[in-house]
Amino acid sequence: MENYLIYSVEDDEDIAYIIRATLTKQGYNVMTFSDGESFLEAFKIKKPNLILLDMMLPSIQGKEILKIIRSDHDNDDIQIIIVSANSMTIDKIDGLDLGADDYIAKPFDLLELISRVNAKARRYINSNRLIKVKDITYNLTNDYFTKGNEALNLTSFEHKLLKLLILNKNKVISKKEIAKELYDDETKENIKSIIMIIKSLRNKIDSDDNSLIKSQYGVGYVINE
Repeated sequence: MENYLIYSVEDDEDIAYIIRATLTKQGYNVMTFSDGESFLEAFKIKKPNLILLDMMLPSIQGKEILKIIRSDHDNDDIQIIIVSANSMTIDKIDGLDLGADDYIAKPFDLLELISRVNAKARRYINSNRLIKVKDITYNLTNDYFTKGNEALNLTSFEHKLLKLLILNKNKVISKKEIAKELYDDETKENIKSIIMIIKSLRNKIDSDDNSLIKSQYGVGYVINE
């Protein structure tokens, strides 16, 4: 979980220490901020995967921070858990309506904090195990492709070739590189056979004349987002 970055915005030093110590012990990378200004400065430089946000902060309140973050759709993937001493239902609703993903009331149980953070981390990891281009999705965990909601029935060579292209999307892969991946050999015969595999793949994955796999004349093939 070292690559999963958490920003904790908490003005109570004792609580901030407990949150950081607890989650660091779980293997998370945690940074703490005692006010909204320092948090927003850090946020401009590097964005976290998860924010633990106290609603009652000096100067800039948690609600204002929520509004700032959720006003930019580039931040939609960042998960936010409100951590607040005010457990009134209306405050929970306000926070969730402003774009928070979850709510923990103070004083909180450390096991509950760990459980909720783990759940958010799992969701993040699972979502990043899928690569989607148009209506084609590759599941890295189970190594299979779908088109829309249907599994793609690919031959072994088609699967290897599509996997090579989609894992290197936006990059032209030469015919020699493809032959090396498929056959571990770059003979002319193997390079020629790639054309037939590409043709078969296109028939299976394309829904219209705008092919997902683009040919780069004299070079190779590419899948662009």
